Amino acid sequence: MTDLSAPIKPAVISMDAHSPGRALRSLVIGLTAFLTVVDLFATQAILPSLTRHYGVTPAAMGFAVNASTFGMAVASLVVGFFSPHIDRRRGILISLMLLAIPTSLLASAPNLAVFTALRVAQGLCMASAFALTLAYLGEQCSAMDAGGAFAAYITGNVASNLVGRLISAAIADSLGLAWNFYVFAALNLAGALLVYFTIQRVQPMHAMMPAGSPLAATTAHWRNPRLRAAFGIGFCILFAFIGTFTFVNFVLVRPPLSLGMMDLGFVYLVFLPSIVTTLLAGKVAAWLGTRPTIWGSLAVAGLGLPLMLAPHLGEVLTGMVLVGVGTFFAQAAATGYVGQAATDNRGIASGTYLACYFGGGLVGTAVLGRMFDAFGWHACVAGVGAALGAAAVLTFSLKR
Repeated sequence: MTDLSAPIKPAVISMDAHSPGRALRSLVIGLTAFLTVVDLFATQAILPSLTRHYGVTPAAMGFAVNASTFGMAVASLVVGFFSPHIDRRRGILISLMLLAIPTSLLASAPNLAVFTALRVAQGLCMASAFALTLAYLGEQCSAMDAGGAFAAYITGNVASNLVGRLISAAIADSLGLAWNFYVFAALNLAGALLVYFTIQRVQPMHAMMPAGSPLAATTAHWRNPRLRAAFGIGFCILFAFIGTFTFVNFVLVRPPLSLGMMDLGFVYLVFLPSIVTTLLAGKVAAWLGTRPTIWGSLAVAGLGLPLMLAPHLGEVLTGMVLVGVGTFFAQAAATGYVGQAATDNRGIASGTYLACYFGGGLVGTAVLGRMFDAFGWHACVAGVGAALGAAAVLTFSLKR
């Protein structure tokens, strides 16, 4: 199959920085990201209800819900490996259409094993679309424009965390768990329609084709200490994010906070500041440099951790805001850095980064879930802090 070199239309990727179409381009990129990963974390808003429905422990349900990250890690590696030979538009389109199938089947999953398998299938489809879109942006954006494009995409990801959770909580509360998944299947199909009308297919860009084999390119990326550090940072970021926003749900519904289903959905308005701040990540990284940007982001996230241990809702919500702002900002900066540090085979580099990123989410769910069940919320937060600290150490290697 052929590569694509057509920019997203009508907002052209290589447009002048002051073009009025730039905002439209960012909107299209962000909306594509939103509809690609809206399923990923939306289910976390109904974790307590799913735990009761299947009669399992918080750790078991948390692992099942976040099993999508395993599918995403696998798909990111496979898509990255074969990225030079995949038609960007067709791959994104097929992935989003197929995503609607496991999403709708989740409505009638008879047990936790089937639920987990369907979440893995969702992850395979989501990551395929996600990785191909990131590779597309890396190929089509100029060096000066790449930061803004990646920030717009990550901002759409942030928005999906907020709006997806609100939609999930509202539908599950009013119509039941099954209708929740039917609505998200419809959103998946809406994403396919958006891609169909906004990304055009043209002749392949032979200059983008790798000179060597995908395996050799992957090995070269891992030998690059800057990229290797970026992969590790991605792992730590989702490890910390998953640990925070999966298991805090159980803290919020238990005494002394004791929130209801709809209240739990509205809690995720804490992501609203992240939607605004993440858009600035590209500019801040270009101004300050990647290392100071990521260190500052991780520090902000770290400041939120002790607040989430407080018995008062206001302090817990403030801590969640800080962790959300910090981790998403760091993720945007690290994603943009990978696109710049990989001088060739960017699709493979993006796929490898995403595999590490989503792998961190799966490991974070397993490790921190065990800690949560065995030792409680304080131990889980300590594990999150350790992951942020590891990311800060790895950031030393992100030289220009």
